[in-house]
Amino acid sequence: MAKRSGYEGLQGRVRTMRMPAIEAWTNAYPQKRYTVRIEIPEFTCLCPKTGLPDFATIEIEYVPFRRCAELKSLKEYMMSYRQVGIFHEHLANRVLDDFVKACRPRWAKITTRFNPRGGITTTVTRTYGRRP
Repeated sequence: MAKRSGYEGLQGRVRTMRMPAIEAWTNAYPQKRYTVRIEIPEFTCLCPKTGLPDFATIEIEYVPFRRCAELKSLKEYMMSYRQVGIFHEHLANRVLDDFVKACRPRWAKITTRFNPRGGITTTVTRTYGRRP
């Protein structure tokens, strides 16, 4: 019989939990191919098992199409994770899913670089679409 890790059931709502909306505005240059890079150097969330804070730098890079991310709403969205227990891997996937839903970019990439805890640093990267 496999031993349970103690983490089972801690992330059951990760895909459905309510988060603030990421807003977007109309891009006046949808025919142009350019890259936007957003860096969030003071991101925090919680370890889902211990409740201790996790600190990270989040980078979102994207090639806009018809809409661009509105930064104030993105900041509020990211700040809402301060009281959320979430695995690093789930965070990268959830944030990119929500970002893509809001902006519908041609291409996007998220990189989450978590500060060391217990001598381990975690970096999770995910992309959406093919880079033009």
